[in-house]
Amino acid sequence: MGSEVDVSERLPDGIRVVPVDVVMTVSGPVQDLLTAERTALNFASHLSGVATATSHWVAALEGTRAQVLDTRKTLPTYRALQKYAVRCGGGVNHRLSLADRAMVKDNHVLAAGGVVPAYELVRDANPGLRVEVEVTDLEQLRDLLAAGCTEVLLDNMDSATMAEAVRITDGRATLEASGGLTLERAREVAETGVDFISVGALTHSVKVFDLGLDLR
Repeated sequence: MGSEVDVSERLPDGIRVVPVDVVMTVSGPVQDLLTAERTALNFASHLSGVATATSHWVAALEGTRAQVLDTRKTLPTYRALQKYAVRCGGGVNHRLSLADRAMVKDNHVLAAGGVVPAYELVRDANPGLRVEVEVTDLEQLRDLLAAGCTEVLLDNMDSATMAEAVRITDGRATLEASGGLTLERAREVAETGVDFISVGALTHSVKVFDLGLDLR
């Protein structure tokens, strides 16, 4: 839009706001402001919704060791922005891309003929890269711990099983809970002792935080 438009930030990212708050002011030709209005508000409202949803999870986990994670279930071209919004809401970013961390999931396990062979194949093919492995039962967890895996995702487990997984692991690996988790269940899951709770809904189906632009 050119140098004639001036954006002045009023409030820092990550701060809580109420409906009467002015988050920033934009000065410039009216035509330019109205042309950019909807696109700018779409971005800002969506990302503010991501931060707000994350803050609700952070509040639910307060006082426990668990931290809320985003996932790679992000909108095309929005990943960096959505992950920034998660941080603004008090959450923690999972991997940004396949180059940051390898994830061994159920399809990989089936293709490799077992959870340990899948882990070892990925680890050996990518020296120095962090490798996290998804497990669906405690037997797989025990096998992975014996193989030296230090990052494990507990997929769709009930709370009692996750608590047992924490006991079995005994600090030898970080444990991430995932799969169909809800805010109502967040505290219960956190109190099992897991390190992380990953929530795809933070980025792929969040409700927008309604922002508007009013001329003065």
